[in-house]
Order: sequence, then structure tokens, then C-alpha cells
Amino acid sequence: MNVTPLVWIITVGVTIAFFIYEFFTHVRKPHEPTVGESARWSAFYIVLALLFGVGIGVVSGWTYGGEYFAGYLTEKALSVDNLFVFLIVMTSFAVPKIYQQKVLMIGIVIALILRGVFIAVGAALIENFSWVFYVFGALLLFLAYRQAFAHGGSDLVDGRFMRFVRRHLPVTNEYHGDQLTVRQDGRRWVTPMLLTIVAIGFVDLIFAIDSIPAIYGLTEEAYIVFTANVFALMGLRQLFFLIGGLLERLVYLAPGLAVILGFIGVKLLIHALHKNELPFINGGEPITVIPEIPIWLSLLFIVATIAVATAASLIETRSGRGTPIADQRPGERG
Repeated sequence: MNVTPLVWIITVGVTIAFFIYEFFTHVRKPHEPTVGESARWSAFYIVLALLFGVGIGVVSGWTYGGEYFAGYLTEKALSVDNLFVFLIVMTSFAVPKIYQQKVLMIGIVIALILRGVFIAVGAALIENFSWVFYVFGALLLFLAYRQAFAHGGSDLVDGRFMRFVRRHLPVTNEYHGDQLTVRQDGRRWVTPMLLTIVAIGFVDLIFAIDSIPAIYGLTEEAYIVFTANVFALMGLRQLFFLIGGLLERLVYLAPGLAVILGFIGVKLLIHALHKNELPFINGGEPITVIPEIPIWLSLLFIVATIAVATAASLIETRSGRGTPIADQRPGERG
């Protein structure tokens, strides 16, 4: 896939422009979005992402188009899982609804920056060291286990990290609008809004470690990795308000994501064997006994897994047996 520097510049520029537009037209003035507003913008960003994928398929071939769609679906599912933790953090810090847009916007921007860094590092490693596929594959299998059984999340509100922050920063007991700091009695204080954003940033770091190896298991094209992440994050703020109630019912999304991460981890390990250069494995020669998993099968598997996890969640929670996400402790999700 031939992506010129000019295409990269235009893509990054348009991405920045979208987020600036979002801030000044929707986030700058605190308010709680209506369902109609959230639905319209969510649909707009999803349609835009699909059209972009079609464009990649038409211009560069449907192999790359399939890689984009598989990556987009995986990143979108992981981003929705992000929303679970965002919900827990904002519930724990009792963020007023009119200010939640700002927290989400800042969190999404932090996520995009962190993922951009990981994408650049991952691309450089893959280009120069084929053995990194072994590392990514093993990491994804570990993350799949953590997602399924260890509830991989950290105790973001009451854990060591946040206790350290509270111990070293003077924190007010109440919010002061959407201000991050406030001066009281001649002293500068930190508001709970800033602590919330710090917690969200920490969440973003954890999820960047999850998401980037996952999508590199589906494509080696840095441009596809970047654009799939951008489109997965665009509209995430509106999606939060649109499916706020439904979000709490997706109790099987985490196990579903664990299955997807495990599948991609195995795919990466098979790919690593095909590119093997490590002298202590088969004398440094490639191992091609097991065929590589084609992108169409990966796409089909990801779609089917998300569909089954969603359907099973809705069936389970319809009977009232599921535990609402907002009522779980912060450490109970990854």
C-alpha cells in the first residue's frame, strides 16, 4: 500500500480539524446532549468510517479494504469497552452530566495521541525486527486471559495511583464548573475534574497497550492502523450518551473481546512462525506447516464474536440477572 507523505499530512490535518470542530461546536459550552443529537452524529461518524473503508478498497484493493474493516471493528469494540471504564470513573467521581462531554473529549484526544505514539513505535519495530510478532502475539494472549478471567482493570479511583495523586495534590471536595484548578484562600487547589481526567488518561494508556498489538495482528500497514483507530474514536463521545443505558447491559462484551484478542494473538504467532528469523527456533528458518489465517476469515470471526456477545448480553440482562456496570467496583472491568 503506497501512502505518500502528502496523504499522511492531509489525513492528520483533517483529523485535527474534526476534533477542533467538535470542541467548539459541541463541547465548549457545557450541556447534556440529547438522544437525537447523539444519534445523528454517531450515525454520521459510522457512515464516514464505512465510506472511508470502501474508498481504501476501491483505491488500494480489497485486501487492504478487508484489513481496514477488520481493524475498525476490533478497535470500535475495544473503544466501547473503553466506555465501560469511562462510565465507572465518571460515576465514581460523580461528574455532573453537563461536564461529562468535556471529560470524554479530553479522554478521546489523549487516547488518540497515545495510540499514535504506539502506532509509530509498532511500525518501526515490525519493519526492523520480525521477532516482534512473537512479542505481540504473546502479549495479546496474556491480555485475552486478563480480559476474560482477571478483570484486567486497575482500581482507578481508590488504588495506589489515585491515592498518590490525592496525597501530593490539594484537592477540593466539590466541582467548580468545568475548571481543573481553582484558587481558594490564596492557594491553588485541584478540582475533582482534574483527577477524573488523570484517571481517564491512565485508562487510555492501558487500552492503548491492548489495542495497537491487536490491530497489528490484522494489518502491517501503519496508515490503516492509524485511520481505523481514528474512526473508532470519532463519535465515541456521542455513542456514550446514545447507548448509556444499553452500555450497562453488555455484560458479555469483555469475554467476547477476550476471544477476539486470543484469536488475533494466535494469528500473530502463526504469522511470526512464517517470518521466523530467530536462530533457536527451527534454526532460524520459517515454519509454514500451519497456513496463515486469511483476512476474510478474521473479519468474519470478529463480526460473529461481537454479534454473539451482544445478543447473549441482551438476553442475559433482559431477565435482570446481569450486574449494572455502574454498580461494579472500578477494578471489576478491564
